Amino acid sequence: MSSKKLINSVDSCVDEALYGLVRASEGLSLLKGHRVVIRSDLDNLRGKVALLSGGGSGHEPAHGGYVGAGMLSAAVAGGVFASPPPASILAAILCLHNAGAAGVLLIVKNYTGDRLNFGLAAEQARNHGITVDMVIVADDCAFDRPSKAGRRGLCGTVLIHKLAGALAEEGCPLDQIVLKMTEVLKRIGTLGVGLSPCSVPGCLPSFDLPPGDMELGLGIHGEPGIKRSKVASADEVVKLMIDQMTNPDSQSHLPLKSGDSVVVCVNNLGALSCLEMGVVTRAAIICLENQGVVVARVMSGSFMTSLEMAGVSLTLVRANQETLRLFDARTTALAWPHLSNVCVTGCRYISDPPAMRPLSHVMRKTLERVCFTLLEKQEELNSLDRAAGDGDCGNTHAQAARAIQEWLQDHRVPGCPGKLLSVLAGLVQEKMGGSSGALYSLFLTAAAGHVTEEQSSAAAWASAIHAGTEAMRRCGASACVGVLFICLWAIMCLLTKRATLGAEGTCNLTAQAGRASYIAAERLTLPDPGAVAVAATLRAVLEVLEGQK
Repeated sequence: MSSKKLINSVDSCVDEALYGLVRASEGLSLLKGHRVVIRSDLDNLRGKVALLSGGGSGHEPAHGGYVGAGMLSAAVAGGVFASPPPASILAAILCLHNAGAAGVLLIVKNYTGDRLNFGLAAEQARNHGITVDMVIVADDCAFDRPSKAGRRGLCGTVLIHKLAGALAEEGCPLDQIVLKMTEVLKRIGTLGVGLSPCSVPGCLPSFDLPPGDMELGLGIHGEPGIKRSKVASADEVVKLMIDQMTNPDSQSHLPLKSGDSVVVCVNNLGALSCLEMGVVTRAAIICLENQGVVVARVMSGSFMTSLEMAGVSLTLVRANQETLRLFDARTTALAWPHLSNVCVTGCRYISDPPAMRPLSHVMRKTLERVCFTLLEKQEELNSLDRAAGDGDCGNTHAQAARAIQEWLQDHRVPGCPGKLLSVLAGLVQEKMGGSSGALYSLFLTAAAGHVTEEQSSAAAWASAIHAGTEAMRRCGASACVGVLFICLWAIMCLLTKRATLGAEGTCNLTAQAGRASYIAAERLTLPDPGAVAVAATLRAVLEVLEGQK
C-alpha cells in the first residue's frame, strides 16, 4: 500500500508544485512547455554568467527555491526522483543565452542520470555556439571506498549554488567561477542518517527500516547507506556522523583539524520536527567546538529533502574569509535563509537579565519593607480583629506578606508599576484568601492599568487609587469600613503624614458589611484592623520613599 500524499494526482503533482512555487514568489516564472523555473528579471543577466541546476523533484526546495539574484538563474525539474530530460535543460540554456548571459554554468549532482542528461544538453548547446561549462558536486562522505561512479551529490550542492551565484552576480567570468568552485568542492562533505523511508507518490516505500532502527549514509533517493543500528540520542548520532565524515582512513573523508573554520548546514530530509532540528543543530555545534573547530556559520532547516523521509544530513564546508564573504552575499532566492554574518563560535548566546532599573529597585525595597511591617504587626492586627471578627486579620496579611517575600526571592521586579500591581493582585488572590484577598486583588487589578514606566507620577498614582476604590464600589463593597473604604482615606491622610490618624478615625464609623456589621456599634471602640494594616502599609511605603530623597 502506497503512503498517504496530499496531492491531486500522481501525474500532475510536479507541475502543480512548480505552479504553486512561482505563483507564490514574485520574481519567478515558468518556461512555457517545460518544467523550468526561471528568473523573471532576465535583463539583469546581461553580461553575467548564468547558473543552471536541477534534478528530480521530491527534493524541494531544491532546486527551484534557489532561483534568484545571487544564486541560480534557472532550475530544471524532472519527475519525482527522475532526472530532467535533455530537451528541457537545453531549452533553459537557450533562454539564458538569449537573455544576454556571458556563458552558462551547469551545477550538477553526481548521479548517472543527471550527468548524462545535463552533459548531453551541454554538448547540444555548444553546437549552438553557446559557452557552457559544468561543475559536478560529489560531496557524500558515506563510503570509505566509493564505487566507480564516485561520491554522490547531496546537500553540498545548495552551498555551491550560493557561492557560485555570488561570484556570478559580481561579474566573475565563467572559467574563474569553475576554477574556484572546483577548489571549494575539495572542502565540502555531507553525510545523512535516515529514521524512516520515503515513498514516491503512488509507490511503496523506497526501502524497509524496522521500527527503532536508523540507517547511516543513505542517499537522497533512499539508496542504501553504510550501516544500520538502533536509534541513539541526538548527541551520539551527530558525533557518529562527524566522526565518519572526518575519518582519515576513508577515501571520502573531509579533512578537518582543530582550528579550522567551517560553515555547517543541518538539513532536514523531510519529516523531522522543528524541535528535533534544534536539538540536532545544538549537537552539531557542540561536537565541532569540542574538537576545536570554529563554527563560522550555521544554517538549519529544509534545504534538500527526500520527500517525507525522517532524517537529517550534515554538510560541512571548510571556510576561509573569501568563502564566508560569498556565503554572506545577498540573494533574493526564496529558500535561502536569512542568516547572521557573525561567527557562531565565540558569540555570546545566553543573555543576562536586563539590569534592574531604578524604579524596580525602589519598588523591591518598598515591598520588602511592607512585608516586614505586616509580619511585625501580625499579632496586633489579630487582637484588633478579635473585637469585631474572627481574629485572623493579622494572619491573612502575614500570609500575603510571606507569599510576596517568596516571589521576590525568585523574580525580578518589573520596571513597570502596573505589571507589579498585576503580579501582586494574583498573589494576594491566591495566597491571602478570604474576602481580604479578593478585595486587595480587586483594588490592585483595577489600579494596575493606570501606572506605567512612562506614567508613574503622583497624578498617575492618584488616578490608579481612584480606579481601585471605584472598582470596589462597583462590586458592592461601598459600605465596608475595613480595607476598602479606608484605603483612599488613608492615602489622602498619607499626603499629610496622617495615615495612622486616618486608621484611628475608623473607631467612629459604623460597619455595614462583614462580621463587624453584626456587632452593636457601641461595642466597637477599636480601630478597624484592615484600616490599621493599610495605614501601616502606607507608612512603610512613605518611609522607603523618603529614604530615596
